[in-house]
Amino acid sequence: MGVLLAGVMAATLPTAVFAEESNETLVYGSGDYTRINPAMDEHGEINILIFNGLTAHDGENQVVPGLAKSWDYDEETYTYTFHLAEDVKWHDGEPFTAEDVKFTIEAIMNPENGSENAPNYEEVEEITVVDEHTVSFKLDAPNVAFLDYMTMAVLPKHLLEGEDMQTSDFFCNPVGTGPYKLESWDEGQAITLVKNEDYFKGAPNIDTVVFKIVPDDNAKALQLKSGELDLALLTPKDAASFAGEEAYTCYDMKTSDYRGILFNFWNEYWQKNRDLIPAVCYGIDRQAIIDAVLLGQGMTAYGPLQRNIYNNEEVEHYDYDPQKAKAVLEEAGCEMGDDGFYYRDGEKVGFVISVGAGDQVRVDIAQIAAQQLQQIGMDVTVEIPAQVDWGGQMAYLIGWGSPFDADDHTYKVFGTDKGANYSGYSNELVDKYLTEARQSDDPEVRAEAYDKFQEELAKDPAYAFICYIDANYVADADIQGIDPDTVMGHHGVGIFWNVADWTITEQADQ
Repeated sequence: MGVLLAGVMAATLPTAVFAEESNETLVYGSGDYTRINPAMDEHGEINILIFNGLTAHDGENQVVPGLAKSWDYDEETYTYTFHLAEDVKWHDGEPFTAEDVKFTIEAIMNPENGSENAPNYEEVEEITVVDEHTVSFKLDAPNVAFLDYMTMAVLPKHLLEGEDMQTSDFFCNPVGTGPYKLESWDEGQAITLVKNEDYFKGAPNIDTVVFKIVPDDNAKALQLKSGELDLALLTPKDAASFAGEEAYTCYDMKTSDYRGILFNFWNEYWQKNRDLIPAVCYGIDRQAIIDAVLLGQGMTAYGPLQRNIYNNEEVEHYDYDPQKAKAVLEEAGCEMGDDGFYYRDGEKVGFVISVGAGDQVRVDIAQIAAQQLQQIGMDVTVEIPAQVDWGGQMAYLIGWGSPFDADDHTYKVFGTDKGANYSGYSNELVDKYLTEARQSDDPEVRAEAYDKFQEELAKDPAYAFICYIDANYVADADIQGIDPDTVMGHHGVGIFWNVADWTITEQADQ
């Protein structure tokens, strides 16, 4: 096993130390973190190791107890009452109470804090601390996904009260209730976690988990081979190089994680040329991208709910049809120029796709999509900016997805002015159907609302959906307990859901 302790490579440690620690430390190849702030930021694989929510998700992505051992729901008043586990302590030894729950959700709901998670709690009208171990949430309208959203990490009131929820030093020195606690953070290098011996669900088996910062996808594969990493999410091409090797286990895990081209409707270009978006959708050969970039893994995408029980298979798929794409352009008044590109009102038709640095799969998807769109006469190029300009860019190679309730990553992503709507997309019917689906617990009502939502989104696309990807994790074969069947979420997040149960078996060659 590759062992990294407090940023020092195992090779520099005495042999005796290596032998003693080699079966107790797991080194994970992670992206970089500037802060660990689950209340404000949606993503972060590390969150689930440090924090707990009132609820949690099990390996089948069903809601199960977390910090709350049970709960009741009053249908007449839309009130959830959570009964909290007792004798839970923060990593600093202070007791966890209902006050912490109230503080956390109110901080997320406070518009001054700018949390992208705020839409999840829009209906919360009142939070009442009944006693130290009981807290109730009165909603002003039903939110059928509410128990899913209570997986949100609870933060300690005693350390954050009066602090700035975006800039507090706490988020570089987080204190949670989770199975692991922060030992050290070597900025840009590694975040070292040690097991919480007092964890209320029982101490984890593995002593130390190191999030080694490896921002470049290609470097992760090299570091797995060299023993510097024990577990990493790789590109399909890199993961394939480990297939059949006894020292490693390859996990090709399904996800609800899609990729597509986000159109920025704040940008003047799409305010003028929104009617050309169907041409983009028809102009992408999704299967060719899947074959070339994902080695045939994943599936072609036409909407945001294809891994969900409420998927509508009957909507327009925008299957690859270059002639139809050109027909859309020509019907809109575009004319082919001598250079092979269409022009509209004297301006060349085309746009720039921005891609976040370090994600080789997204870069490759964007570049092939741009080439395909050039072939139908749209001047599309790719850029990798140092920083994402959500308001100014023309388009972005986006990724979203959730294996949980269908409300998650639809309401706040496509709803007008919601916290994760980074495209400026607005459609009154989409808003209406998403709200109807959120406010009913009747599966038939929800199915009809989500059917209509998907139909409207297909008529007026926010994105050009491209593909759903698999999560290709490769682990040292010594690691036991990884659940290969859990459907991963956005960014492949979710593999650590049962990390406290993982073990590392010592092999003879160590």
